Amino acid sequence: MWNIEKFLKLNSKVYDNFESILITKTKKQLKLLIMNLKHYFLVAICMICSSGYLSSQVVFKNSEVKISKLEAQVWVMETFDSTCMYIVEGTKKAMLIDTGTKCAHLDSIVGLITKKPLYVVLTHAHGDHAGNVKYFKDIYMHPADTVLFNRSAYKGNLHYLKDGDVFDLGERTIEVSYMPAHTPGSIVLLDKKSGSCFSGDAFGSNQVWLQLKPGAPISTYISSCIKMEKLLDNGITKIYCGHYCYVKKAFDKSYILSMHKLAEGLKNGTAPAGKSYPKKYGCKNPMIISEGEASIVYDPDHIN
Repeated sequence: MWNIEKFLKLNSKVYDNFESILITKTKKQLKLLIMNLKHYFLVAICMICSSGYLSSQVVFKNSEVKISKLEAQVWVMETFDSTCMYIVEGTKKAMLIDTGTKCAHLDSIVGLITKKPLYVVLTHAHGDHAGNVKYFKDIYMHPADTVLFNRSAYKGNLHYLKDGDVFDLGERTIEVSYMPAHTPGSIVLLDKKSGSCFSGDAFGSNQVWLQLKPGAPISTYISSCIKMEKLLDNGITKIYCGHYCYVKKAFDKSYILSMHKLAEGLKNGTAPAGKSYPKKYGCKNPMIISEGEASIVYDPDHIN
């Protein structure tokens, strides 16, 4: 960790040298001071980096997207409307998870981060996660989401995924886990080696939207929560959600447990009283309930 006290002591020596130079003004002392300043400046930078202050360093930014490094060979791409994409790189191949909304020349921008052959995988087919598929000739998604995907507008090759499919990126594998409810074909992508997963909107980003058409009974979401809990008991520790920019962190098991508790309450009628959701989207009268940092937006007329 960065030892501030030690760093200030080091720099007090530089100040003393500087003070003496103001008095004597010798070229030899001036040269020595410059050398000391360079040394202590480099020490300061190293201390800051080792303390984690630059762990989410921005590596690219334009008017539509910002890219930051999250961890080793993992980057998050945040679009102007708070949707996120992720790049995960192995030793042989890389993966782009989701394609965001509007982002001109997304393929070229991803190419600035990785030069490796690229898999492009959609966690689900909503427009804010599948908006730039035109830049890629091959797309992977779950077939249940074809009801949401504009196939006629996409001229490339569509590849269908199933639960348990594995992508080998080279010393890193990404496994598909089917987690429906938010959409019929929502998936979570598991990086078991690093303990991370990429959940799209399957469990939301503080809020999960279950009021959308075509909809699913709350029991479907409960099943997905139970499945996710088991993964969190067996090596997965970090859930990177589909709108990371709202939370700026990975969720853990406590978040899924809160979601599960809310869903069970909706199913059996013991949930906290719902409040009217301000955005009238997906159904006539969406409602919201909350537990800690977790919330479910639902259609009160179609719970079970």
